[in-house]
Amino acid sequence: MGALSDKLANRWRTVAPALLPFADVASSQLGLTRLLRLSLFQISVGMAVVLLNGTLNRVMIVELNVPASLVALMVALPLVFAPLRALIGFRSDNFVSAIGWRRVPFIWIGTLLQFGGFAFMPFALLIMSGDGGPVLLGQVAAALAFLLVGAGMHTTQTAGLALATDIAPEASRPRVVALLFVTLLIGMLVSSLLFGWLLTDFTQLKLIKVIQGAAMVTLVLNVIALWKQETIDPERTAKPMHRHGFRVAWRKLNADPRTTRLLFALGLGTAGFTMQDILLEPFGAQVLSMAVSETTRLTALLAFGTLIAFGFSARWLTGGTDPHRLAGYGALVGIVAFAMVSVVAPLQSRVLFQAGVWLIGFGAGLFSVGTLVAAMDLSRVAGSGLALGAWGAVQATATGLGIAVGGSLRDLLNVWIESGYLGPAFSSSSASYSLVYQFEVFLLFVTLVIIGPLAKFTREATVEEDGRLGLTEFPH
Repeated sequence: MGALSDKLANRWRTVAPALLPFADVASSQLGLTRLLRLSLFQISVGMAVVLLNGTLNRVMIVELNVPASLVALMVALPLVFAPLRALIGFRSDNFVSAIGWRRVPFIWIGTLLQFGGFAFMPFALLIMSGDGGPVLLGQVAAALAFLLVGAGMHTTQTAGLALATDIAPEASRPRVVALLFVTLLIGMLVSSLLFGWLLTDFTQLKLIKVIQGAAMVTLVLNVIALWKQETIDPERTAKPMHRHGFRVAWRKLNADPRTTRLLFALGLGTAGFTMQDILLEPFGAQVLSMAVSETTRLTALLAFGTLIAFGFSARWLTGGTDPHRLAGYGALVGIVAFAMVSVVAPLQSRVLFQAGVWLIGFGAGLFSVGTLVAAMDLSRVAGSGLALGAWGAVQATATGLGIAVGGSLRDLLNVWIESGYLGPAFSSSSASYSLVYQFEVFLLFVTLVIIGPLAKFTREATVEEDGRLGLTEFPH
């Protein structure tokens, strides 16, 4: 019986990593319990994203009767801090601490900013809706609350990803990154379901409880995530990592043409994937006559595709796949996905539309993980905070601009179509959507052209510098 048990255990050790992409993510340096605790900061960030971009978006417009234009401005305010992520990362690289902490103070500051913004946000929203005070005062207070939460999210995530890079062994970093992204997605999915259930029978009191409850959960989760993560080593932070300022470090990071190429590809690819964010559900309703419940499930379908991509990313990167190549695979999948969605209207196929939506999520997941792992490699040239901050700044800014451009381009094309400027071939209600999807195909194709040489350069550099042939040199 003992021999049989040993045989089964050995068999499971070989099967588990193949079926569970994160089964072997832990290491002697970074245990699984410690890693899962650290990933809790992604739960709080995902909860904030859902609350700002989803739940409050709908509540302000429908239940509180706030003008949609003002709601759009409020939701966009957190993006003001997106370009500052590189600076935040640089500051965390060079933070001088008496006890040896670099990342923890920034994660804690970000946590307090999120907590403070959520603490008074519901009262500001109620005043802004005209219930209980000067509307202008409510608008100013709501804008400040959204700014605080946005600043907290960007600070927490930038420093948190840098901390994960610091404490994870280099060999397991790709799997750690993928796991952190899975945690972010799980936090968004669970939060969206929970907020929807709590606010089913909307009252102002429930809104106050939900938002302030989110503030407390953010504080608790991030404290647990931070506990005993960064070692106390005063000598490590006695001097800044960079003797010069941010501008010098930024120029050093961008001195390598590969950095500029990667960030440019990241911006174009992210915009290419996110222009559809506010278009898929209206497209399903107007073109395919899908019910509200059916279009709502599209978000879950998109998220499920992204979740599967994270698992595959961890497995492929561990097997030696170049991160630039992985990002290229994601862009290629996105091209196929948007090509499928753009021909849905004449075929009137819901199955084709749903398959395209799933592939969009899958391609976006591969692209995100690939570019982030590539950015982590830049930490050898600059600090991990600066490198990951640069990635986050470009990614968040491109997301906001992509969503704005996608919606504006669709409205502009509708005006041209209604005026007959584009001719009789573009006279249907679906034409404006299809043209936006085709423009996204173009952006992703340009992304492929830009990022393609990076994979080739990386393989050649590895052979030349290391003098041996590693896993990244074999064809995939």
